[in-house]
Amino acid sequence: METKPSYIEGLLSTGELITPPAGVSAWFPIADQDAFVADALRDPIAFWRERARRIAWETEPQTVFRGALHDPHWFPDGRLNATVSCLDRHLANHADAIAYEYLCENGTERTITYGALLARVNQLANALRLDGVVAGDRVCIYMPLTIEGIVAMLACARIGAIHSVVYAGLGATALRDRIADAGAQVLIVGDVTYRKGRAVDLKRIVDDAVAGLESVRRIIVHRREATPVPDDPREVNFEAYCDGQSTECDAEIVGAEHPLFILYTSGTTGKPKGVVMTHGGYLVGSAAMLAETTGITPDDVYWCTSDIGWIVGHTMMVYGALANRYRCVLREGAPDHPTPGAIYAALDRLRVTKFYTAPTLARMLLRLGVDVAAEHDLSSLQAVYCAGEPLNPEAWRFLYDVIGGGELAVCNQWWQTETGGPMMGFFPTSPIRPDRSGKALGPIAFDIVGSDGEPVPTGAGGLLVIRAPWPNMFAGVWGDPERYAQYFRWGTYVAGDVATRDEGGYYSVLGRADDVLNVAGHRLATADVESALVSHKACGEAGVVGVPDEIKGEAIVAYVVLRAGHAASDELAADLIAHVRHEIGPIATPAAIRFAAKLPKTRSGKIMRRLLKAQETGQDLGDITTLEE
Repeated sequence: METKPSYIEGLLSTGELITPPAGVSAWFPIADQDAFVADALRDPIAFWRERARRIAWETEPQTVFRGALHDPHWFPDGRLNATVSCLDRHLANHADAIAYEYLCENGTERTITYGALLARVNQLANALRLDGVVAGDRVCIYMPLTIEGIVAMLACARIGAIHSVVYAGLGATALRDRIADAGAQVLIVGDVTYRKGRAVDLKRIVDDAVAGLESVRRIIVHRREATPVPDDPREVNFEAYCDGQSTECDAEIVGAEHPLFILYTSGTTGKPKGVVMTHGGYLVGSAAMLAETTGITPDDVYWCTSDIGWIVGHTMMVYGALANRYRCVLREGAPDHPTPGAIYAALDRLRVTKFYTAPTLARMLLRLGVDVAAEHDLSSLQAVYCAGEPLNPEAWRFLYDVIGGGELAVCNQWWQTETGGPMMGFFPTSPIRPDRSGKALGPIAFDIVGSDGEPVPTGAGGLLVIRAPWPNMFAGVWGDPERYAQYFRWGTYVAGDVATRDEGGYYSVLGRADDVLNVAGHRLATADVESALVSHKACGEAGVVGVPDEIKGEAIVAYVVLRAGHAASDELAADLIAHVRHEIGPIATPAAIRFAAKLPKTRSGKIMRRLLKAQETGQDLGDITTLEE
């Protein structure tokens, strides 16, 4: 008897193809994404060699790449320091250009120029050097989204130290584990962050994390509140540590493969792993992909809503942004505080032109409704980019119609901590399919394979893989080469996501492989069912899980957060079930709807479906160190 291949079925297809908004070609220089990518794929080495010329080298590399996908060496004979490209080279003509415009939900605002940023980075770098920090040492940074947090990152890079930023708000155990794994002897921390009208005590978390951790010899605290100073000889105040130092500091020139940072990622499951990025390959790739996929220029007012604790913050707010001399907006605090429309108010007042955010924020705006958006003038916006997880077509439509009035480029992007920068999506000049993730954004060799590593037919789903190396790919997992090797199978990089590819070459990334539903022999993606639910007028957000079922194998249970103006009821639940059945077919019909005030998410905004599943089945919750409060 012939066995049916266990392909994942892609069900959601709206069929929409949206033409680019009028005028987009005036600010986005690449007219044809397919032609651009095809040309780049003809000679990827030449493509990356040309991008490498855009950054500052002490010793220019003669070799672009050697090794293999699972053992990559980019620009191995080049020497540089990433901060020179990000800061020094801009000073001759642009010392007074604004690097960061900082806002806080409590009303605090400040700006810093490129010249002032380099001066402060040099002061902290000199202080660290004087304190015995040398190239290769690890420094753990546990700071909120502030200018000082970015100064800390750059100061470490300036002297060749390897920084490891831990999202400010992760618990003491998570912080302690990351400090220990990296072998960090020095910590740079903040005492508080501000969220929803209160000062969140970060210093208490730090104190708990380092209690008895004798390997930590110095704790540098940036204080913004009158928090008590413990009797700990390791601790110094950030300002006192820096203020007396010289504003000049020679950058430590290192090999291109010298680690720039370790960034721990656990996603929604598993032990955190320390992804390693380098001064050379990461900087070349991240700066190029940020600029070329978005069309952002130094003349834009650019706002990325991520945090320095995530890879999006590292690439799109710090290294990639500074290397391209962008003017960036930072905002600390909750996006809906002090008013539900706080995000809109800031976009309006600052006249933001390019906005980079996450689907979770797009869905929050969708839940708030049309009226809140209508209170603000958003006409300065030219483009919104979304990354982090699948963007539901309905959320895409809200951004396009309500926020942009049909004149806004709304571009999905897909990438990961391990990829270092944007990999897949839509150029602003490309026709958009709201129900798709897009196509390659550069010379990235995507494919989709089954569980045996063989390519799947067009239209079928499988594991998303990449068949050739790229410079901003991660160079290792800190201290764990075996875990790094697990990413590479069948001669490919295995992303851990499931996806489909249609006849037009468009990919749809449907979520993590662990989130696939298995209903009556059909393998379905959670993203399809969730997007169908969000297309209902009452549903603002949805999280879908499979639970054991004697007949079907798994039954679908959907957790739903309602939009403003709608109330939970049995009638609404039945209507939602019927809506999914109508949109994508009987096989995807939820067995139950659970109304919820919010969904469990990681602090980077990804839905933690396994917690919903554990709640349904009574299983152990497992690792919840990345769970948002």
